[in-house]
Amino acid sequence: MRPVSALLAFGDPHRALDFLVAWPNLECASRLVLARARELDGNLYEVLAPAGDAPEEKYPLAGTIVRRAMIDCALGAARASRYKHAARHLAECASLSARIPDFGGRPDHAGYLQNLRAAHGRKAAFWQELDSLS
Repeated sequence: MRPVSALLAFGDPHRALDFLVAWPNLECASRLVLARARELDGNLYEVLAPAGDAPEEKYPLAGTIVRRAMIDCALGAARASRYKHAARHLAECASLSARIPDFGGRPDHAGYLQNLRAAHGRKAAFWQELDSLS
């Protein structure tokens, strides 16, 4: 198995992602994120935050997926201490969305935002943080 293939199949996608971002091999990091998006643990902020920032220039969909994992974790667990970060991540996703021609079967930014409002519309502190960014 080639080293890159081994990293993409590595048991812990977070360790592999951390390695790929540090290497840096952002194309592979993007491939890993796209292939294993459902496995990303948005609670692992220390791994995902750099991974969301690193590939965004050339790989905006990967950056968006990583940010969405952190947003979903913060809102899903009602971690109010992370709402400010989650709002910033959502604003960054909005900015990246214009550069993503195909979301690969995932909701586009408007659809994702609509889903967030439906699931977390009562989390006023988060929406206030988001409103304060505009």
